[in-house]
Parts: sequence; structure tokens; C-alpha cells
Amino acid sequence: MSVESFDHWQRHGRPLYRADQVRELDRRTIAAGIEGFALMQRAAAAAWQSLKARWPGVRSFSVLCGGGNNGGDGHVLAAMAAAEGLAVQRILLKPRDALSGDAGRAADMATAAGVEAVPWHSDLVLEGELVVDALLGTGLGGEVRGEAREAIEAVNASGLPVLAIDIPSGLHADTGAVLGVAVQATRTVTFIGDKLGLHTGAAPARVGEVDFRALGVEAEAEVDLVPAAHLLDAGLIAAWLPPRPRDAHKGDVGHALVLGGAPGLGGAALLAAEACARLGAGKVSLATAPEHVTASLVRRPEVMVHGIRGAGELDGLADRADVLVVGPGLGQGSWGQGVLQAALGAERPLVVDADALNLLATLFTGQRREEWVLTPHPGEAARLLGLSPGEVEADRPAAALALQRRYGGVVVLKGAGSLVAGPEGLAVCPHGNPGMASGGMGDALSGILGALLAQGLPLEAAARLGVLVHALAADMAVRQGGERGLLAGDLASCARILVNPTMGEDDAAATR
Repeated sequence: MSVESFDHWQRHGRPLYRADQVRELDRRTIAAGIEGFALMQRAAAAAWQSLKARWPGVRSFSVLCGGGNNGGDGHVLAAMAAAEGLAVQRILLKPRDALSGDAGRAADMATAAGVEAVPWHSDLVLEGELVVDALLGTGLGGEVRGEAREAIEAVNASGLPVLAIDIPSGLHADTGAVLGVAVQATRTVTFIGDKLGLHTGAAPARVGEVDFRALGVEAEAEVDLVPAAHLLDAGLIAAWLPPRPRDAHKGDVGHALVLGGAPGLGGAALLAAEACARLGAGKVSLATAPEHVTASLVRRPEVMVHGIRGAGELDGLADRADVLVVGPGLGQGSWGQGVLQAALGAERPLVVDADALNLLATLFTGQRREEWVLTPHPGEAARLLGLSPGEVEADRPAAALALQRRYGGVVVLKGAGSLVAGPEGLAVCPHGNPGMASGGMGDALSGILGALLAQGLPLEAAARLGVLVHALAADMAVRQGGERGLLAGDLASCARILVNPTMGEDDAAATR
């Protein structure tokens, strides 16, 4: 992929930064002539605007202020709200005489505005209509303990809506892991540079709506601060999938071969093949155990199904395909082992999923190639790295990057805030929903990826775009029928709408 083309679509994704990078942006902004306290006032004003936009009728709130600049933001916010006539319960985790610098000035500002300061104690009752979390900022590195833990638990037990300032207290800004306990926010307003840890791991269940406010800082202008990741955006779809030429034919848009469906495991491979066909591959073949052929033809006659008793019966199928999808329903027995060995021997781009990943971790160790996409969930990732699933989830970005360094190609680490790691860096998908916690979702993703590769998209672009389309399709299906009971087979028709950018969701609904 050329640098120019990669830049073209990467611009559709918002840059994400680590906490230390944002602190450096903060330092440079102050060094350029903006006083630190003035920047704090900007942040508090942005938080106040965010609060009013989300809860326009609010007349009272409780704000919990910690000892650092995050707490300072809370003090200034309290002063601004009081000036507009709101009742503010200002709760201090550190007394005023323990505060210094800008945080101390902010506390004095709130006191001068007539906002009473109440020391935290375990029996304290939160009196406002909502809670503002200004306890702990992005510098937190260890487990939350003591009064801060008590306060977070009280906030979560209150049942009140919560605005988190910069990050929900207790959440790791780089990894999205919970450091013992974390605030359950309704909305998070974050400043200067959006944080990687707000979008993956435990974060999607803790941050609520993310409202990014740059505060006038142009982070991307600091070219030496390379973003830690980019947030995938729906604009990628139109950038990479323009309308087809009017004279296009099936030979122009690729042939994908799905290898899977060992005896007794036929459904997964069929889901992958169907998703592959719906996403626009010109031809889709399926090599599966013979007993699954009839069901496959009944379900999707457009897929060319081949019943094979073992890899020896593939009869050059791999040579006729442009891309291979291996793993859905593969099993780890002799049938799956032989099929995977044949796929690895073919000189074709690969999408590797499910039991093919488990076999890579056990019987086919030491493999590395540049023309494949690996799609592990945390358990499979753990086996591939020799870690526990908990270790993977404790730092998902590090795990995704480690997998890519070890195995090459592109790695998709599935889960809340799916990550795509490739030679060009890390991308995060902010879409998807809990309804995707059902069988076959990964099989649908592997089929989507196979279709995009068959149509000629570069490997990393196909991986990012496929993850995005998969998640957006699930969100569309949820709008149509709800989260509970969402099936993997529901995604293919929604994904088809998404990859035809000239047809909106409403237009497609009108044709049904």
C-alpha cells in the first residue's frame, strides 16, 4: 500500500494517545504561552458545556474532587455552576491545605464562588441529581485503594448519572483495564488528546458516551508524537469501496475459498461462506466435510460446495482461489490438521480463525508470514502468546502488538473495542454491542475479511474495514430487533447495505 493511499483513509480515524503523550501535549501547550491555570479553566468550561448539553435541566450535582489537576477541573466546574445558580455539593478527598499549584488555586476559586467544601467520609450521602467524577486522572498506574476506592464504590452504588472528567476514575488510560474498581460513567468528557484506554477492554462498559474536547490544542500538528492508535470511522467504507464500474464481472472481484466444517461442525463454515458472498466476493467456494454439503446447498446455493474427506481431496481448489479463509468449524482432529497444513502450503493470502489459531499455537508453532490476518479472541490470543486470558485483557493493546510482531501480517484481537494491529500501527473499533456475545460472530467476521481481500483490498485496509463493517452491521441489526437474540446470520444482510455506500439504511429498508 502506498503512503498516500494509507494516509487517505487513515485520516478518517481520530488519533488516540497514551497518557504520557497527552501530558506532553499539555506541557507543550503551556510552554507555548498558555498558563496552566488558564488551560484548567478551559477544561472545566468544556466539562460544564458537556454537562449542560447532556443534562440541560439539571439544578444540582455532587462533584468529587481528588488532589491533582483532575480535582482542580472539578473545583473550577463547581465555581462555574454556582455562578449560574446551581446547587453544588463539593466533596474533597484531600483537604485544601494539602493542595498545591493550580489545584489549590482552583479550590480557592470554588470557595470564593460560595461553594462549600465537604470532606469525604464513608457515611456521606451524595445529594445532587447527578455526580461529577473529578477524583483520579490519567496518571493512575496502580490499584485504587483507601478513601478513593470508598468514594468510587459510593458513586457506583448511588444509581445517579455520572459525568467523568477526562477519564472514569480507576480506569487505566492506556489499556482500558480496571485498576481494582472504576467509576461507571454515563458520559466521559476528555481533553486535548483522546485516550486509547477509553475505547477498549473494560472501558466501553465504563465510559458511557465519550465527548472529546481538544481545548484548542492541535495534537496532530505535533508530528513527533505519533498516535498510539487510530479510532476507526465509518468514513473508511466509502473511501475503500466506491461504486463498481458498470462493466464489472465476477472475475474482477475475486474468488474466496472457505476451508472448514469438520464432521459435525458445518454451521461455522457456512456462516463464513455466506458472509463472504454477501460482502461482494465474485465467487465463493466452500470445502467442508461431505455430510454438510446438502445443508450448505439448501441454505446458500450460490456458494460452490465441495465435500472433502481430507486435505488430499482438495484437488487444486486452493490454487484457483485468490484468498483462503481457514478455521471456522475446522476442529483440531486429523481432518482439521490436514486442511490447515494444505492452506499453509498454498501461496495465497489467508484469514486464520478459530481452531486454526489453536492449531497454530500447538501443532504448527513457529509460523510467521506477512500475507495473513489472524483473528483471535482473548483466549486464543493467550494460547498464541503463552499467556493467560487475564494477562491479555489486562493490556489488550500490548497483546495485539505482541501478536503482530511474533506472527507477522495483521492481527485482529476481538472483544470490546476490537483492536487491529498491523505494520502501520494499531486501530480501535468503537462500534459493536453486547448482542454479539453469541456463537458464530467470529465466523461471520472471517467471511467478511475474506471477501474484502478477494476484491483486492490491501491486507491492513481489509482488516480494519472488515472489523468496522462487522461491528456496524451488528449495531444495525440491533436497531432492527434488539440485542438479545442477535444471531451471527443476521449480520450478512446488514453488512451488504453498509458496503454499498450509495444505499442508506432507510433506502434499503424501503426495498424489503
